[in-house]
Amino acid sequence: MDFVRINPNDNVEVSLENGHKYAVRDIKKGESVIKYGFPIGSASADIAKGEHVHSHNLKTALGEIAEYEYAPDFKTLPKIKPAEFTAYARRDGRIGIRNDIWIIPTVGCVSHTAEIIAEKTGAFAFCHPYGCSQLGDDLETTRKILSGLITHPNAGGVLVLGLGCENNGIDSLKAALGGYDSERIKFLNAQDCADEVREGVNIIKELTLKAAKDKKIKTDISKLVIGLKCGGSDGLSGITANPLVGRTADIAVSMGAAAVMTEVPEMFGAEQILFNRCESRAVFEKSVSLINNFKNYFISHSQPVSENPSPGNKEGGITTLEEKSLGCVQKGGTSPVTDVLLCGDKARKSGLNLLYGPGNDMVAVTNLTAAGCHIILFTTGRGTPLGAPVPVLKISTNTSLYNRKRNWIDFDAEPSITDSKAPQKLFDQVIKTADGQKTLSEQNSHREIAIFKNGVTL
Repeated sequence: MDFVRINPNDNVEVSLENGHKYAVRDIKKGESVIKYGFPIGSASADIAKGEHVHSHNLKTALGEIAEYEYAPDFKTLPKIKPAEFTAYARRDGRIGIRNDIWIIPTVGCVSHTAEIIAEKTGAFAFCHPYGCSQLGDDLETTRKILSGLITHPNAGGVLVLGLGCENNGIDSLKAALGGYDSERIKFLNAQDCADEVREGVNIIKELTLKAAKDKKIKTDISKLVIGLKCGGSDGLSGITANPLVGRTADIAVSMGAAAVMTEVPEMFGAEQILFNRCESRAVFEKSVSLINNFKNYFISHSQPVSENPSPGNKEGGITTLEEKSLGCVQKGGTSPVTDVLLCGDKARKSGLNLLYGPGNDMVAVTNLTAAGCHIILFTTGRGTPLGAPVPVLKISTNTSLYNRKRNWIDFDAEPSITDSKAPQKLFDQVIKTADGQKTLSEQNSHREIAIFKNGVTL
């Protein structure tokens, strides 16, 4: 087997064949196991040189709520002339890289109605089970996420389909939207008409005719918001795909783009690296709250904050959450952290933005979409067909997956180990996608959403 030692200080090396770790020297019980130059847990037994290091002899060292110090350690990336492409100009100053017609139900009760209208018209319906029988933060989160979808610039037209008696009614949703383009966003309550399907089809036809008149204009990447996500990770995620995406994100940020990284639990154990990259103390304090608030979410449900990785992650070579996190955060590149976003907040600043939300793939891509991401770079070592309302560009950690699932994977990251041009190649594919080239998730009609829930259902 071929092995790679990621950092000279590591006491383990990683097999490029299976993603698993092996000791490069004897490690005593209780001693830290080092990967990426940082502890990924402590040895639960003596480990001999050359021995497989995994769940049988390595355990997490993560604690719960912690205090942190702000020790700035980052560099401002050099400015690069922005790459250009064509996109649709929106009235609020943003751009859309698609001009699709979307149907957004306000409540789960009309989800199938939305699907019927979509099937008859070619629009895309984004269904969910929420919008009624919710209280407090849960209802507010649903409202904010749906508002982010309704006003998303990738939609050339949106039908907001309500029932008429739900908590998340159209009037309250309009208030949450604030200002919106009334020519591009239309509303329909199913209880208010004799045939909601016919009325919905007519509205979609109207929106489609309006969107058909939209013209693409030349723009540049400084207007682009790029989501960063990993799912079905393996032991190579932090060696190939995630570092590759990080270097590609740095290119985009150098040109003025915004990058958004979520999956807060998968920052646990690597958070100090991100904290040291915060551009100001105010951003640092927001980042600390982001981490500790999510830890409190686990604690409030009597769950350990280290309840991660998944069975698939472990089979792929990841043992502890610290290890997973240290690989995960590499998607964020090296640029300064410029802002921290809550669920439903829109990304407004160039640079790296941190977004509140879980690691769950479907919830994460929904949160990224609602934050205004035009495209999501999704790394995976195990593979997944999952999509989002916006284009999802899948990047495999290994060539075996790329060759086996060519109907899922857009880009193979394994060659990036030796190919110095790989970041530019991936960046070029991002630009082509922004310019209109469809990702495999789009071609396969994988467009899913899931709304984060944390509360009472009546």
